[in-house]
Amino acid sequence: MEPTESLEHEWPHLLSFLPPEEQLEKTAKSWGALLRKRAVGDASKLLRLALVYGFCGCSLRQTAAWATAAEVASLSDVALLNRLRKASGWLGYLLGIKLADRVGAVPANPIRLRLIDATMVSAPGSLGTDWRVHLNFDLGAMAISRIEVTPASGGESLQRFELEPEELVVGDRGYANRSGFAHVVDAGAHFIVRLNWSTVPLQQPGSDERFDLLAELRSLPEARAGAWDLEIRADPKKHLKAIPVRLVAIRKSEEAAEEARKKILSNASKKGHEVLPKTLELASYVLVLTSTAAADFSAEEILQIYRFRWQIELVFKRLKSLLKLGDLPAKDPDLARSFLFSKLLAALLLEELTLNYVSISPWGFRLRSRTPTFALANSESPSSEHALRGVGRPPALHLES
Repeated sequence: MEPTESLEHEWPHLLSFLPPEEQLEKTAKSWGALLRKRAVGDASKLLRLALVYGFCGCSLRQTAAWATAAEVASLSDVALLNRLRKASGWLGYLLGIKLADRVGAVPANPIRLRLIDATMVSAPGSLGTDWRVHLNFDLGAMAISRIEVTPASGGESLQRFELEPEELVVGDRGYANRSGFAHVVDAGAHFIVRLNWSTVPLQQPGSDERFDLLAELRSLPEARAGAWDLEIRADPKKHLKAIPVRLVAIRKSEEAAEEARKKILSNASKKGHEVLPKTLELASYVLVLTSTAAADFSAEEILQIYRFRWQIELVFKRLKSLLKLGDLPAKDPDLARSFLFSKLLAALLLEELTLNYVSISPWGFRLRSRTPTFALANSESPSSEHALRGVGRPPALHLES
């Protein structure tokens, strides 16, 4: 069944996953989304129109025509535009409510694994990034736990997320900077982040001696992980202290390394940049920084945990391929927010039916060590000493204007 048919014939069923109609009416009024009921008689109809526009990918004119044919509302595309522009805050609120609904079923456990990443969204005719959607994905519950929509200026940062003690955050090299690492450590949480060697200065513990990265990596044996106890150098200008870390590394298969080098050279060619020999050599390795202790997770287990970051990559692929999240039809900021929030609200409804994804290894081969097991929210007991579950904490939604 097509999405528009679901909204036409199964609307009462879809509404059962959302707040009661009385609460929809009250919140729509308080958020200024439905101050006048001319043409659009109630909050559920306004929400229905927003989902047809955002989730189904209809234009304003198509949405207005559908509303008339389905006897939902009778209004012009201009009137619909004004309605949706005023509804962005309310749609964001409903998205937050939906996120909070799923927390109650998540059991408590000392460690909660968080996968974080962001994706870019462009307005019509734009050649760059106009919006970013930041996600915090709870692997234990296999669910999105935080969503943040920002303009293009809102970059990737660990500081963007509020963390609880003992949470374990996993991110790619875009999150590798000293301020973000300090934010995680100050919260009593831990991180596993891909190293960006050009932005994170590493040194020997308790000294100013710089760590010779390439010299140490060249000594790594094939298909074996190595680990070094190091420090991230302090930054007095930003009042950042030295941070104890472990560098975990593994040599890629030649096939995976060659693919990485080709990608680096291709991107440099497009931008007219020169590639340093060091950059090409380091492309032969997967480098991960972690604040966890070796007694808690071995080097092999750190790499096994990091590969689960691909779960959030698959979430974005699903959002963009199935729900067309990247096909933003609006240049107007308020209309763009309404589009994104209605699309993400639909994504949460669909996520409840999603099966677990198979994780992918970025270094090109399997490690022989056991893989840490992550208990899902409906599991009765952890299946290993490092099983991770979600901690019952209200998720958050934030809109940066």
